[in-house]
Amino acid sequence: MTSLPPDSVAFEDEPAIAARLFGDRIDLARRYTSDLATRGEELGLIGPLELPRLWTRHVVNCALLAPLLRPGVTGDIGSGAGLPGLVLAIARPDVSLVLVEPMERRVDWLLAESAELGLTNVRVVRSRAEDAPLAEQLDQVTARAVTALSKLIPATEPLLRKGGEMLFLKGSRVTEEITAAAKQIRKARLTGVEVLELGDGIEAEVTRVFRATVD
Repeated sequence: MTSLPPDSVAFEDEPAIAARLFGDRIDLARRYTSDLATRGEELGLIGPLELPRLWTRHVVNCALLAPLLRPGVTGDIGSGAGLPGLVLAIARPDVSLVLVEPMERRVDWLLAESAELGLTNVRVVRSRAEDAPLAEQLDQVTARAVTALSKLIPATEPLLRKGGEMLFLKGSRVTEEITAAAKQIRKARLTGVEVLELGDGIEAEVTRVFRATVD
Protein backbone atom coordinates (compact mmCIF):
# COMPACT_ATOMS: atom_id res chain seq x y z
CA MET A 1 0.00 0.00 0.00
CA THR A 2 2.84 2.36 0.77
CA SER A 3 3.83 4.75 -2.00
CA LEU A 4 4.83 8.33 -2.43
CA PRO A 5 2.24 11.05 -3.11
CA PRO A 6 1.90 12.16 -6.73
CA ASP A 7 4.59 14.61 -7.89
CA SER A 8 1.91 17.25 -8.49
CA VAL A 9 0.96 17.28 -4.82
CA ALA A 10 2.73 19.69 -2.46
CA PHE A 11 3.47 17.12 0.23
CA GLU A 12 4.98 18.53 3.40
CA ASP A 13 8.57 17.60 4.24
CA GLU A 14 9.04 15.64 7.45
CA PRO A 15 9.78 18.03 10.33
CA ALA A 16 12.80 17.36 12.55
CA ILE A 17 10.58 16.87 15.61
CA ALA A 18 9.02 13.74 14.07
CA ALA A 19 12.10 11.59 14.63
CA ARG A 20 12.23 12.71 18.27
CA LEU A 21 8.58 11.86 18.84
CA PHE A 22 8.61 8.43 17.18
CA GLY A 23 12.15 7.29 17.93
CA ASP A 24 12.90 3.90 16.43
CA ARG A 25 9.32 3.75 15.11
CA ILE A 26 9.84 6.67 12.72
CA ASP A 27 9.84 4.45 9.63
CA LEU A 28 6.33 3.26 10.50
CA ALA A 29 5.23 6.87 10.98
CA ARG A 30 6.67 7.74 7.57
CA ARG A 31 4.84 4.86 5.92
CA TYR A 32 1.55 5.81 7.55
CA THR A 33 1.92 9.47 6.58
CA SER A 34 2.80 8.53 3.01
CA ASP A 35 -0.20 6.20 2.78
CA LEU A 36 -2.50 8.89 4.12
CA ALA A 37 -1.08 11.44 1.69
CA THR A 38 -1.53 9.06 -1.23
CA ARG A 39 -5.02 7.75 -0.50
CA GLY A 40 -6.51 10.00 2.16
CA GLU A 41 -8.34 12.45 -0.08
CA GLU A 42 -9.65 9.69 -2.37
CA LEU A 43 -11.13 7.88 0.65
CA GLY A 44 -12.54 11.03 2.19
CA LEU A 45 -10.18 10.86 5.18
CA ILE A 46 -8.52 14.24 4.68
CA GLY A 47 -9.31 17.34 2.67
CA PRO A 48 -7.33 18.51 -0.38
CA LEU A 49 -5.75 21.36 1.57
CA GLU A 50 -4.21 19.11 4.22
CA LEU A 51 -1.25 17.66 2.28
CA PRO A 52 1.01 20.72 2.70
CA ARG A 53 0.60 20.44 6.48
CA LEU A 54 -0.02 16.73 6.96
CA TRP A 55 2.98 16.16 9.21
CA THR A 56 2.76 19.24 11.43
CA ARG A 57 -0.99 19.80 11.57
CA HIS A 58 -1.99 16.16 11.95
CA VAL A 59 0.70 13.55 12.59
CA VAL A 60 2.91 15.56 14.94
CA ASN A 61 -0.17 17.09 16.57
CA CYS A 62 -1.35 13.58 17.49
CA ALA A 63 2.07 12.20 18.40
CA LEU A 64 2.49 14.90 21.06
CA LEU A 65 -0.27 13.11 22.95
CA ALA A 66 1.62 9.81 23.07
CA PRO A 67 3.65 10.47 26.28
CA LEU A 68 0.38 10.96 28.20
CA LEU A 69 -0.76 7.40 27.52
CA ARG A 70 -0.39 4.77 30.22
CA PRO A 71 0.25 1.07 29.58
CA GLY A 72 -3.16 -0.56 29.37
CA VAL A 73 -6.13 -0.23 27.01
CA THR A 74 -6.93 3.11 25.37
CA GLY A 75 -9.98 3.70 23.21
CA ASP A 76 -9.86 6.22 20.36
CA ILE A 77 -13.33 7.52 19.54
CA GLY A 78 -14.19 8.47 15.97
CA SER A 79 -10.80 7.31 14.69
CA GLY A 80 -11.48 8.21 11.06
CA ALA A 81 -8.10 8.39 9.33
CA GLY A 82 -6.36 7.07 12.42
CA LEU A 83 -5.75 10.49 13.93
CA PRO A 84 -4.83 10.02 16.68
CA GLY A 85 -5.46 6.27 17.03
CA LEU A 86 -3.00 4.85 14.49
CA VAL A 87 -0.42 7.52 15.27
CA LEU A 88 -0.58 6.62 18.97
CA ALA A 89 -0.37 2.90 18.18
CA ILE A 90 2.81 3.56 16.22
CA ALA A 91 4.36 5.77 18.89
CA ARG A 92 3.31 3.58 21.85
CA PRO A 93 3.57 -0.14 21.07
CA ASP A 94 3.21 -0.82 24.81
CA VAL A 95 -0.39 0.45 24.78
CA SER A 96 -3.36 -1.47 23.36
CA LEU A 97 -5.52 0.77 21.15
CA VAL A 98 -9.20 0.13 20.43
CA LEU A 99 -10.24 2.27 17.47
CA VAL A 100 -13.97 3.00 17.51
CA GLU A 101 -15.36 4.28 14.22
CA PRO A 102 -18.94 4.05 12.84
CA MET A 103 -18.32 4.60 9.10
CA GLU A 104 -17.63 1.45 7.07
CA ARG A 105 -15.24 3.10 4.61
CA ARG A 106 -13.10 4.44 7.43
CA VAL A 107 -13.21 1.13 9.29
CA ASP A 108 -11.92 -0.59 6.15
CA TRP A 109 -9.04 1.88 5.99
CA LEU A 110 -8.16 1.41 9.66
CA LEU A 111 -8.18 -2.37 9.32
CA ALA A 112 -6.12 -2.36 6.14
CA GLU A 113 -3.61 0.22 7.34
CA SER A 114 -3.04 -1.34 10.76
CA ALA A 115 -2.47 -4.70 9.03
CA GLU A 116 -0.15 -3.15 6.43
CA LEU A 117 1.93 -1.53 9.17
CA GLY A 118 1.93 -4.69 11.30
CA LEU A 119 0.38 -2.94 14.31
CA THR A 120 -0.41 -5.84 16.62
CA ASN A 121 -1.59 -3.48 19.39
CA VAL A 122 -4.64 -2.27 17.40
CA ARG A 123 -8.23 -3.51 17.42
CA VAL A 124 -10.89 -1.84 15.27
CA VAL A 125 -14.55 -1.72 16.31
CA ARG A 126 -17.26 -0.44 13.98
CA SER A 127 -19.62 1.43 16.28
CA ARG A 128 -20.58 4.75 17.74
CA ALA A 129 -19.09 5.42 21.14
CA GLU A 130 -22.48 5.13 22.82
CA ASP A 131 -23.03 1.64 21.41
CA ALA A 132 -19.48 0.26 21.43
CA PRO A 133 -19.55 -3.47 22.34
CA LEU A 134 -16.36 -3.47 24.39
CA ALA A 135 -15.49 -6.47 26.54
CA GLU A 136 -13.50 -4.38 28.98
CA GLN A 137 -13.62 -0.94 30.51
CA LEU A 138 -10.96 1.37 29.20
CA ASP A 139 -8.04 2.89 31.07
CA GLN A 140 -8.04 5.99 28.87
CA VAL A 141 -10.02 7.39 25.99
CA THR A 142 -8.90 9.79 23.26
CA ALA A 143 -10.69 11.75 20.55
CA ARG A 144 -9.83 14.44 18.02
CA ALA A 145 -12.20 16.66 16.06
CA VAL A 146 -15.22 14.53 16.93
CA THR A 147 -17.73 16.75 18.73
CA ALA A 148 -18.07 19.29 21.55
CA LEU A 149 -17.24 18.27 25.12
CA SER A 150 -20.89 18.57 26.12
CA LYS A 151 -21.60 15.57 23.86
CA LEU A 152 -18.25 13.81 24.01
CA ILE A 153 -18.11 13.49 27.81
CA PRO A 154 -21.45 11.64 28.28
CA ALA A 155 -20.69 9.46 25.23
CA THR A 156 -17.31 8.28 26.52
CA GLU A 157 -17.65 8.29 30.33
CA PRO A 158 -19.45 4.88 30.42
CA LEU A 159 -16.53 3.31 28.55
CA LEU A 160 -14.01 4.21 31.25
CA ARG A 161 -13.21 2.36 34.43
CA LYS A 162 -13.16 4.24 37.74
CA GLY A 163 -9.97 6.27 37.68
CA GLY A 164 -9.94 6.21 33.88
CA GLU A 165 -8.85 9.27 31.99
CA MET A 166 -10.18 11.38 29.13
CA LEU A 167 -7.60 12.86 26.76
CA PHE A 168 -9.27 14.92 24.05
CA LEU A 169 -7.34 16.95 21.48
CA LYS A 170 -9.08 20.31 21.23
CA GLY A 171 -8.81 23.69 19.54
CA SER A 172 -8.34 27.21 20.84
CA ARG A 173 -11.94 27.41 22.15
CA VAL A 174 -11.53 24.52 24.58
CA THR A 175 -12.08 26.77 27.62
CA GLU A 176 -15.45 27.83 26.22
CA GLU A 177 -16.32 24.16 25.64
CA ILE A 178 -15.50 23.35 29.27
CA THR A 179 -17.80 26.13 30.46
CA ALA A 180 -20.59 24.91 28.19
CA ALA A 181 -20.12 21.34 29.45
CA ALA A 182 -20.23 22.18 33.17
CA LYS A 183 -23.39 20.12 33.71
CA GLN A 184 -21.94 17.07 31.93
CA ILE A 185 -18.68 17.37 33.86
CA ARG A 186 -20.56 17.34 37.17
CA LYS A 187 -22.82 14.46 36.13
CA ALA A 188 -19.84 12.35 35.02
CA ARG A 189 -18.08 13.19 38.32
CA LEU A 190 -14.93 14.24 36.55
CA THR A 191 -12.00 15.40 38.64
CA GLY A 192 -8.68 17.02 37.78
CA VAL A 193 -10.19 18.85 34.83
CA GLU A 194 -7.43 20.77 33.04
CA VAL A 195 -6.18 21.94 29.68
CA LEU A 196 -2.64 20.96 28.74
CA GLU A 197 -0.66 22.81 26.11
CA LEU A 198 1.83 20.56 24.34
CA GLY A 199 4.53 21.40 21.84
CA ASP A 200 5.03 25.00 22.92
CA GLY A 201 8.39 26.10 21.56
CA ILE A 202 8.56 22.99 19.38
CA GLU A 203 5.76 23.60 16.91
CA ALA A 204 4.29 26.83 15.61
CA GLU A 205 0.81 25.68 16.63
CA VAL A 206 0.25 24.59 20.23
CA THR A 207 -1.57 21.29 20.78
CA ARG A 208 -4.31 21.58 23.42
CA VAL A 209 -5.53 18.59 25.38
CA PHE A 210 -8.57 18.40 27.64
CA ARG A 211 -7.69 15.99 30.46
CA ALA A 212 -9.98 14.73 33.22
CA THR A 213 -10.38 11.65 35.42
CA VAL A 214 -13.55 9.67 36.11
CA ASP A 215 -13.98 9.65 39.89
